[in-house]
Amino acid sequence: MQTGLIVSFWAVSAMFVMTPGADWAYAIAAGMRGHTVPSVGGMLGGHLAATAIVATGVAAVVAGSPNAMVGLTVAGAAYVGWLGWSTLRDPPIPGDATADDAQRSWLAQAGRGFGVSALNPKVLLLFVALLPQFTSPTSSWPVGVQILLLGGVHVATTAVVYFTVARGAGRLLTGRPRLARAVGRASGAIMMAVAVVLIAEQILSR
Repeated sequence: MQTGLIVSFWAVSAMFVMTPGADWAYAIAAGMRGHTVPSVGGMLGGHLAATAIVATGVAAVVAGSPNAMVGLTVAGAAYVGWLGWSTLRDPPIPGDATADDAQRSWLAQAGRGFGVSALNPKVLLLFVALLPQFTSPTSSWPVGVQILLLGGVHVATTAVVYFTVARGAGRLLTGRPRLARAVGRASGAIMMAVAVVLIAEQILSR
């Protein structure tokens, strides 16, 4: 596979990852709760899953089915909205974990993170539109393998950004409970706003 294609894809992928949205808001909230590793790991798993379904061709089928996309959008919006409302109602404060936080398993935290990215229809649509453009039909590598490689590049970039955002939020806001609550509420509001936009787009497009 040509190195130039990989570099070009990385530049576009980095721009996408660096754009704040529901994923950033969730990463900030997770970092403030001290759940950085499982939560961000779950989000990365969601991006890997999206890459895999694009590589197998399933994503194109889903994207081409209006009913499937509506269902995915509604499910994703409802999930992100619920997480946003939970964060808005009970904003996290670094170093002040609740009993519920202490009991919640890594698997549950990773599951939440996975849902944020795997149920985001924009991630799926972006991958369907973007990944194939940076593959080479003349390469000795199968297209599916090329897509998996590009997905790995994207996930690596995403890992650096999300872990930095989450860790930074936890460290910068430790010992600043008022600011932490304000940032937590803002993160929750952003997730809820993203959910509303996703639903509105579906309503307006029908």
